[in-house]
Amino acid sequence: MGRFSQTVGRKGSKKWIQRLINKKTELINSQIRKNLGLLENEEICWLSPLEEDDYAEYRDQAFIEKLGVKLDKVSLEDFWPSGGPQWDALGRSGSSKLFLVEAKSHIQELVSSIQAEDKDSLKKISKSLKDTKNFLKSKAEIDWSSRFYQYTNRLAHLYLLRELNQLPAYLVFVYFINDKKMNGPRTVDEWKGAIKLLHSYLGIGRHKLQKFMTEVFIDVKNLEV
Repeated sequence: MGRFSQTVGRKGSKKWIQRLINKKTELINSQIRKNLGLLENEEICWLSPLEEDDYAEYRDQAFIEKLGVKLDKVSLEDFWPSGGPQWDALGRSGSSKLFLVEAKSHIQELVSSIQAEDKDSLKKISKSLKDTKNFLKSKAEIDWSSRFYQYTNRLAHLYLLRELNQLPAYLVFVYFINDKKMNGPRTVDEWKGAIKLLHSYLGIGRHKLQKFMTEVFIDVKNLEV
């Protein structure tokens, strides 16, 4: 079971991504189309987190099924153990492009380490992260399962969908601005500075998946009701 019902978000990225996807989709859609060079009339249908679906978030095989695709070349089971990334939002366009979303409202959210303890799970994760790291030609002598693990495992899943299964997947990082309750960045430049340090630590500059990724910056003032 990879569907997780959510309560109404009261603060932080959970609150803002729910409002963005359910109330102000054009704020994110317009930036995605512009940043990825999509057609202006490319419609994006958001599949989660929807109010009528208990704001559910999806992970493991459930997120693949929610996107309406199959991994015919390399299965999710072979690539990653259960308990994988729980996506903040999932979308699909009219031309079948797939959008995987990770949202943040303050810089501390960028930092995370692996929680898995099972030996077989750790082995599978380690191999997939190493394969992704090698594909992106990172030269960093660091363990991708520590420090910025949430970022690297999202990269790995884009690698699984886009490279290993040849699916039209895109990874979207949504960074909220002016979340004062969470002491979040007040400007785009603050976020970009933190992201630049993250990329430097991971040893990734321009890479093969870059054109299938984008950063979207949303001012929460535009989401206030």
